[in-house]
Amino acid sequence: MSRPEILFPLFADLETLAGIGARTARAMEPLGISRPKDLLFQLPQSGVDRRRRASVGDVVAPATVTVEVTVLAHQPARRKGGPARVLVSDGRQDWALVFFHARGDHLTRLLPVGERRVVSGRVEVFDGQAQMVHPDHILRPEEAHDLPAYEPVYPLAAGVTQKLMAKAVAGALARAPDLAEWIDPALKAREGWPGWLDALRAAHAPQEAADLAPGASARARLAYDEFFAHQLTLALARAAGRRLPGRVSHGDGRLRARVLAALPWPPTGAQSRAIGEIAADMAAPQRMNRLLQGDVGAGKTLVAMLALLVAVEAGGQGVMMAPTEILARQHHEGLAPLAAMAGVRLEILTGRDRGAERAAKLGDLASGRIDILVGTHAVFQKDVEFRDLRLAVVDEQHRFGVAQRMELGAKGASADVLVMTATPIPRSLALVSYGDMDISVLDEKPPGRKPIRTALVSSARIDEVVAHLVRAIAEGRQAYWVCPLVEESELVDLTSAEARFAHLRAALGEGRVGLVHGQMPPAEKDAAMARFVAGETAVLVATTVIEVGVNVPSASIMVIERAETFGLSQLHQLRGRVGRGSAESTCLLVFGQPLSAAGERRLTTIRDTEDGFRIAEEDLAMRGAGDLIGTAQSGLPRFRMADPERQSGLMAVAQSDARRLLAEDPALTGPRGRAARALLWLLDQDRAIRLINVG
Repeated sequence: MSRPEILFPLFADLETLAGIGARTARAMEPLGISRPKDLLFQLPQSGVDRRRRASVGDVVAPATVTVEVTVLAHQPARRKGGPARVLVSDGRQDWALVFFHARGDHLTRLLPVGERRVVSGRVEVFDGQAQMVHPDHILRPEEAHDLPAYEPVYPLAAGVTQKLMAKAVAGALARAPDLAEWIDPALKAREGWPGWLDALRAAHAPQEAADLAPGASARARLAYDEFFAHQLTLALARAAGRRLPGRVSHGDGRLRARVLAALPWPPTGAQSRAIGEIAADMAAPQRMNRLLQGDVGAGKTLVAMLALLVAVEAGGQGVMMAPTEILARQHHEGLAPLAAMAGVRLEILTGRDRGAERAAKLGDLASGRIDILVGTHAVFQKDVEFRDLRLAVVDEQHRFGVAQRMELGAKGASADVLVMTATPIPRSLALVSYGDMDISVLDEKPPGRKPIRTALVSSARIDEVVAHLVRAIAEGRQAYWVCPLVEESELVDLTSAEARFAHLRAALGEGRVGLVHGQMPPAEKDAAMARFVAGETAVLVATTVIEVGVNVPSASIMVIERAETFGLSQLHQLRGRVGRGSAESTCLLVFGQPLSAAGERRLTTIRDTEDGFRIAEEDLAMRGAGDLIGTAQSGLPRFRMADPERQSGLMAVAQSDARRLLAEDPALTGPRGRAARALLWLLDQDRAIRLINVG
């Protein structure tokens, strides 16, 4: 699909715009501006009221004011670099314009005594007299009509001024064509949105502060365009995935029935619903691409196992992949009793399997004697072959990424893919990051999970916490103690895991305390974990390596030191490591003083709720989308005009609209489809354009 000719002027070099040379073009690069079209989407971030006033006395300083004055006199600077003053009168009041580092006769040429000028800038009061330091604008009265009553203020970079930016934007707007409409006419009428070109012109010429709000008609329309282009890309990716031939995996339910009959209590409504959705996807001829989103302790393991059993019932095999060896072993342990109930063969393959043992496993896998395999990314290696891979379950999606998801899908000629995440994702972000997937949500806790008592404790009371721990361990309980850093750092006052380990060992006895942190060799880490799981050590001192998926039912105490330095979802994940057994569980959030307002808000949120979805929404509100998923590795798109957090409703409309358009016009060849192609070009959705070409 080639770029429409009507867009060529917007894709020319920046230097083709009046007033922009090679140096200015380079200066604009940090703003993400490399072509005239980028200027269209660089919307003003604020504005300045430049309406004409009769006198500076009409505003309360400090404030921006625009007023016509008569130049009375010049007072040159008394010392080099000092302030030069120009006395002026607005008819009601005499006051001063102030300039630093003014060059010789420059001011007398700019402001000749006895002449009238319109000046606009920030007025402050100094020594009882109003003054304006370095006015933003100094114009002859006959030029003053060029000054807008409300002046847009753009984000800038070094070497780019407001004046330059305004001129460049005006040049780009003059090139913008009137394009055919890509928004559904009924939606556009319902929202009362302007056309694309009118929206751009209005967004760059706000008349008042309200025009800069995300909900202002022109801005909402442009935000919708950005969401729509993004969702169209995801919908095209989803459609391309569905065009891949899937396998029809129809389970007869016999293996699942054995597991369900042997469980101590029935699955929750959410678990049953998720399994139904997954089984229906697997029975369909298209390839499944589903996200299973569950809160801590919502029972994802059971859902994953039942899904894997559908693959086995249909005569095939399943694989479950985890990002780390510790997690792969945990999954293996979690699934083993369920596999035994079903009577299927479950094996684990990690980087540690070598020689004859590995060869035997690979042979059994290739011949189909292994029904379900659990592993790390080691299952990607060339020599790992399945007889008939039907389902791949990927745990903790954000550690993998889309490319690996595709690589895994390629292992089975047409394996279905189920991605699991234990991080509840706010709906707005789920739409942004996983819009190409179908989503199942586990939002109920299975019976038998007791609430966790969460308390805030100042670090001044750490000795009481240790004393409490000594008593609890004497009663046979186990505890995690999480520290923020691994070794003492001169710069940061955070107790290291090493020092805390030594302290607790002194208090509790030599063999009672274990240590795990990210810098230990994997074998040592696993050994320390294994001793804790077996109950040989009573306390495990750790950095956040235990954040995801560690499962020790007998551990019922979680101490998080310097809890205010952790993010909300991290705290929620860590707390979820306890409360897995029958004992009452406690989580102690130990904070350092003074506690910032944001730190206090995070800690009280965790104390007051165990609902991961509520915590995720709060996290998003506090940190913003990029931070929440770590924009660098999240693959989250950078929106220039839209805000997925505050406009999630708009995003949801864009998703259903994009999917509907593709259902009606898969090749985007109808009038609205062709208009949408122009939008994809404008917003650099190259991936979508490639997908249309392939399609």
